[in-house]
Amino acid sequence: MEDDNKLSYFFLGLGLGVAVGVLFAPKSGEETREFLRSKAEEGTDYVKRRAEDLRDTAAETIDRGKDQIRRHKENLSAAVDAGKQAYREAVKTPQTD
Repeated sequence: MEDDNKLSYFFLGLGLGVAVGVLFAPKSGEETREFLRSKAEEGTDYVKRRAEDLRDTAAETIDRGKDQIRRHKENLSAAVDAGKQAYREAVKTPQTD
């Protein structure tokens, strides 16, 4: 959620900065268009980097989850096997009280 807010604030700031810059800049139309083009490219690059970071983070989280599930499955399987073995031992040798 925080990243969404940061991204929203980034675009809001970018838009406001561009608007103020266009209104008050003593540049020619050509210079202003070039400036806007470069800022749009910067914004696009930022969004692409954030998307890649998010994809990497998601992949890492999924891998960690798979590892935890595998470990829990192994532990559960070992516990079931131990329970079966204990049952067999208990049935094999009747206990006398």
